[in-house]
Amino acid sequence: MPLPIIPFRPEIPLIAILGYTFFAFVAGLTLTTPFLLFLKRNRLGKQLRVETIDGRTPSVFRKYHQDKWGTPTMGGILIWTSILLTVFFSRILSFFGAVEHSLLQRGQVYLPLFTLLTLGALGAVDDYINILGSGKRGLSWLPKLLFLIIIGLCGLYWFYFKLGYNQIHVPFYGSYEVGLWYVPIFLFILIGTANAVNVTDGLDGLAGGLLVIAFGSFAVLSFLAELYVLAAFCGVCVGAVAAFLWHNVPPALFFMGDTGSLALGGTLGVIALMTDNVLILPFVGFIFVIEMLSVIIQLTSKKFRGGKKVFKAAPIHHHFEALDWGESKVTMRLWIVGMFMAFLGIIIGIVG
Repeated sequence: MPLPIIPFRPEIPLIAILGYTFFAFVAGLTLTTPFLLFLKRNRLGKQLRVETIDGRTPSVFRKYHQDKWGTPTMGGILIWTSILLTVFFSRILSFFGAVEHSLLQRGQVYLPLFTLLTLGALGAVDDYINILGSGKRGLSWLPKLLFLIIIGLCGLYWFYFKLGYNQIHVPFYGSYEVGLWYVPIFLFILIGTANAVNVTDGLDGLAGGLLVIAFGSFAVLSFLAELYVLAAFCGVCVGAVAAFLWHNVPPALFFMGDTGSLALGGTLGVIALMTDNVLILPFVGFIFVIEMLSVIIQLTSKKFRGGKKVFKAAPIHHHFEALDWGESKVTMRLWIVGMFMAFLGIIIGIVG
């Protein structure tokens, strides 16, 4: 007699989650070759930075990344295209009665999907401006922030006023209604997570591997909360990112770009809010938090200490590169730390 957790019919949640994850992975791998040809044919290659955020020459970055000039970017389009194809595939299965629900579920997937596509479009514009700008940083910070706020407010309207989310769960203590304070909290999580993943996307395979870990963790937490459709969507994100990662590990054939990092980071933040796991997010996305903090600390130190640095380079993965760890070693070690911190986050999420 089979164990209850091992389903044996397609419509049972765990089978559906794993099935959609597998489909997204295969779809991504299938699309990779023609997509890479498209990027190369249209010369959509990455331009290296000619200056840092504070206007200085990025000496450490250029020393270790000079050979990556011209590598195709905007790989995030492949990721969210694979996710979209899987969502439509689920719709077809639902139409013919093969599964009980498609992934186009109003209460669980509309908002993450909206975030993915809108931030993906914003990131694509940013990437394209960077490609045309020969090393400039793409969109300047102010218009990018304004667009992020506008997208966040649109999502917030659905989240707060339509779905009625207005509380924060504190592990081991319970849930607390925060009223209108939910507005700045939502915007902070969305914009902060999007930018943290964007900052982390600086080494071959680094952000992709950490996103697989993070979305996989939220798939587990969503499943345990009986948010099966959201868990399946997280699984689809795992499959799509893993397919991209197949060709993004060192030496990368293409990069995620802002169209991937902003979109997936923002989506991760929204999922944390939807599962009421905002305070678990710093554990599941531990490396993203550390990377973002390293940039803030470095910029603050330069500003108030006469240009003195705390790190050899920031984000912190470039600091480790400057210590001659080697790119692959930095990536693998940060994956390992990220994985075990995610395990801790899942434990706290379950017990708390």
